[in-house]
Amino acid sequence: MPRPTPRPPASIRSRYESLGVDAFYRDEGDEYRNPHEEAIGRLLAQIVPAWNLDLTSVLDLAAGSGEVTLALRALGARRIVGIDPFTFRAYAKRTGDVAQRLTFAQIAAGVLQGRQYSLIVCSFALHLCEASRLPGVAQELSRMAPALLLIMPHKRPALRPEWGWTLTEEKVVERVRARVYLSSLRTTGFQPVQTAPE
Repeated sequence: MPRPTPRPPASIRSRYESLGVDAFYRDEGDEYRNPHEEAIGRLLAQIVPAWNLDLTSVLDLAAGSGEVTLALRALGARRIVGIDPFTFRAYAKRTGDVAQRLTFAQIAAGVLQGRQYSLIVCSFALHLCEASRLPGVAQELSRMAPALLLIMPHKRPALRPEWGWTLTEEKVVERVRARVYLSSLRTTGFQPVQTAPE
């Protein structure tokens, strides 16, 4: 009797839908790896110099297992702060740094007020923010950095000018989309605030 063909593992998106985002990351966050990591690295290697992104002080928001942090280190970034309430152990394991365990809800409520970065990067995560919370998150982020780089598996979310951001660049590499937004609140240099992990 022939053996049954093993079923391929369920996609992350289907697991999000069946478990819910919070439950997915609670159950799998320690071992999470973005399946698009290599494409993200290639995309960053192209757009960082092409778009003259300032890597002086970077916030890696919803940092996953550190794929963006590792890629940006390879491109010369020295100061990167990671934030992820779910995958902080995976982030620490791969990067050697501690990711702060802050949620989108806490960010919308102003927990990061006073911090300044040269660039915020959010990879494969902002589309998971509740639609009702997204404007508040976007507005808080627009006070902290002159530029926001979104890396996405599709076209969502699209940030609006009334949320503090203006789209300036967009590129797709291997079905991974990058958008750079400029802040209407922070259009000049920054003065980084030293922060300790929470």
